[in-house]
Amino acid sequence: MVEMELNKIVIDEKRHDQLIVLKEKTGSRILPIVIGLAEASAIKSRISGFSPLRPLTHDLLHSTINHLQASVEKIIIDKLEENTFHAKIVLKTQTNQERIIDARPSDSIALAIRAHAPIFVEDDIVRDSESFNQKL
Repeated sequence: MVEMELNKIVIDEKRHDQLIVLKEKTGSRILPIVIGLAEASAIKSRISGFSPLRPLTHDLLHSTINHLQASVEKIIIDKLEENTFHAKIVLKTQTNQERIIDARPSDSIALAIRAHAPIFVEDDIVRDSESFNQKL
């Protein structure tokens, strides 16, 4: 697996699809992922330091996980199927048990940013994306 970090968010409010770009933490490979406007806005607002008066969905999820005495250990983007990325949220309970939750990458990344959790991508996905990026 490759550890990656959020590198760029491209928001075009006229379109329905937005783009986030993950960059390899210790290298130069990138992984662009198309996401929805709501998720892009949730990621951008958190990075910008915006604090809503009431919790938004990803804030609520993060707070719920913490109140259940668990933590977000990491997220893993583990599959690309029919042009759709799949992800897992890896939680650690107070008894050090791992719980794995299926999720969309956009929601996973929005949660990882709030939890300061690392983002991992299966190497095959990064490698396949690299060859696709070179064709563009």
